[in-house]
Amino acid sequence: MELNPPVLVHFIDLDLAARLGIAAVLGLALGLDREVRGVAAGMRTHGLICFSAAAMTVSIIALYHEMGGDTENARMDPLRVFEATGSFIGIIGAGLIVFSKGSVKNLTTAAHLWLAAVIGIACGAGQWPLVAIGSVISVIMLTLLRLAERRFFPDKDTTA
Repeated sequence: MELNPPVLVHFIDLDLAARLGIAAVLGLALGLDREVRGVAAGMRTHGLICFSAAAMTVSIIALYHEMGGDTENARMDPLRVFEATGSFIGIIGAGLIVFSKGSVKNLTTAAHLWLAAVIGIACGAGQWPLVAIGSVISVIMLTLLRLAERRFFPDKDTTA
């Protein structure tokens, strides 16, 4: 079996550290809302998913280029990283969603985990405008919309 040459520690650059570090920090920030509310999948879960998605994306992009993925004879499809991530997060999300006493619980948390994975993939790919816009919009949706729900729909349970 032929493997790609190892990347030595002295080749760790600021771009790689930024992609992975920003993903970890944003994942933790995204999970803060869940942690404060005391629901499943808090900061650690979101941070790990976002960081893992970024690491997976960086790895697949590097392997794609190392294996001559941009040539005509390439047999590697880097888009499978999205398929694998979607399947994994789907399984985790399905396990979180609970139907109890006539209402669905943890649906927002499951969607939130998917968001953490997508932002992690964008960090790994170095798509900084997508990361910034996605993070800002998600924080707005999670905080401002919760405040609006409390004001305009006070009888609705918004704890999850």
